[in-house]
Amino acid sequence: MKQTRKRLGDLLVDAGLITEEQLQTALKEKSKDQKLGDALLQQGYITEQQLIEVLEFQLGIPHVSLYRYPFDPKLFHIVPKEIAKRSLIIPLKKDGEKLYIAMADPMDFYTIDDLRLSTGFQIEPAIATKDDILRAINKYYDMDEGFEELLTDEPAGQEVEEVKIVDEDSPVVRLVNQILSTAAAMKASDIHIDPQETKVAIRYRIDGVLRTERVLPKHMQSVLTARIKIMANLDITEHRIPQDGRFKMNLDFQPVDFRVSTLPTVYGEKIVLRLLDLSSALNNIHNLGFNKVNLARFIGMIEKPNGIVLITGPTGSGKSSTLYAALNRLNSEEVNIITIEDPVEYQLEGINQIQVNPNVGMTFAKGLRAILRQDPNIIMVGEIRDKETVEVAIRASLTGHLVLSTLHTNDSLGSITRLLDMGVEPFLVAASINGIVAQRLVRRVCRDCAETQLPTKREIEIFGRRGLKIEKVMRGRGCASCNMTGYKGRIAIHEVLVVDDDMRKVIMNGEPFSKLRELAIKNKTIFLIDDGLLKVKQGITTTEEVLRVAIPD
Repeated sequence: MKQTRKRLGDLLVDAGLITEEQLQTALKEKSKDQKLGDALLQQGYITEQQLIEVLEFQLGIPHVSLYRYPFDPKLFHIVPKEIAKRSLIIPLKKDGEKLYIAMADPMDFYTIDDLRLSTGFQIEPAIATKDDILRAINKYYDMDEGFEELLTDEPAGQEVEEVKIVDEDSPVVRLVNQILSTAAAMKASDIHIDPQETKVAIRYRIDGVLRTERVLPKHMQSVLTARIKIMANLDITEHRIPQDGRFKMNLDFQPVDFRVSTLPTVYGEKIVLRLLDLSSALNNIHNLGFNKVNLARFIGMIEKPNGIVLITGPTGSGKSSTLYAALNRLNSEEVNIITIEDPVEYQLEGINQIQVNPNVGMTFAKGLRAILRQDPNIIMVGEIRDKETVEVAIRASLTGHLVLSTLHTNDSLGSITRLLDMGVEPFLVAASINGIVAQRLVRRVCRDCAETQLPTKREIEIFGRRGLKIEKVMRGRGCASCNMTGYKGRIAIHEVLVVDDDMRKVIMNGEPFSKLRELAIKNKTIFLIDDGLLKVKQGITTTEEVLRVAIPD
């Protein structure tokens, strides 16, 4: 009797990983050629690990974790790197006539057939996550080819160096490409190349935290620096002043933009590369981590016809993503949206974007004045840095435009004080501001290794002080998919302050700051720390993460 195989969607619902409603949403929203599993991953309903475990059960194909897997380097010659990357496969081991291969999609029969014909082996597939495979390819391929000579060779003459840096097959070029593609596979936001007295440390910032990925000998510093400078069109003979540049690269078939900054230090030039993944730029406003109350307030603010909406927080707290998500929601052919940014990070279709260029006198304030003559409905100013920009932005908001911008302050109420400190008249601040969003990014507990724990005494105390109760918390044990950190990915915590008439009166009369805070509490504003603790209650993050970015009063 033939056993009927259950469909993937039903299996996931039976396992309690998704609801029937989520399944129907994913089926409705997925594109024609897209697999259901990929659609569910994209929506964030399940993790790759959960999908693999269900597939393992459905297909009867074992799954394998590649974290510290004892690979056989000889097999890498059988499956070239390009094919491995394109088909998301990596050879595991050989056993007689059988070749075991880890695949992201074990139902890809074309690839299995191609491999069987090209290698002459019988192919035995196993399932591994896409990230796992890419990480392993970047780490283990190229390991033995020419890097040793590079790591042990003392520098040669100047002419040889020139060839080394430009030739696509030279070890230096391959090493730099490997550093960049590993960073992209690990979803790093920045790469730091730190020269030290006797070595060069390569560090990645993953989910907001820096960690050392590898250490290179000191003599490689000059060729490494020169190679990156050539890619970013910088002057390789200048070592005494900071330089900035950028370049684009296709990594794992995705376009990635790199912003490069060099800084002369006592041990040579420190280089920081910021990665902008152009494919994941556009966020839906519903996926930013706003809780229901805050989301309704934020949408209310940005859908007003005029006024200023400010987003505040330190560098790297996801302000730009929130701004772009807001613009994405407001973007339609009935409105004219113009932005002025420094630099333009992501190009958005249907929106006019201007780049600030101080060398030719194109400042935020000057650009803003020009924008006002272009009949805009919505203006986005990358950052408010000085009194002149603030004044033009306020004038724009008072003449019927909606202005979105960012400001570097610690919390939402601090932004009002900051504007007053800049010398803006209190009545102008009161009349123009619709609302202020303060935000920070906290790391998410890894969904694959999360386990329920009892809260500590200190946690109960912290929650109690904010009038909340806590019975259980989630923490990650550490697994291969989160690199043993217990965290994977980040989510924003928000403080959304709606400026109402009472607040306007307080600002205009120059009353003390504490009065504003009382009104914010009266309006049931959810402060940063509260939103963070609510996300701890939901099992999304941990108390340590929230306290790392938000200060309890």
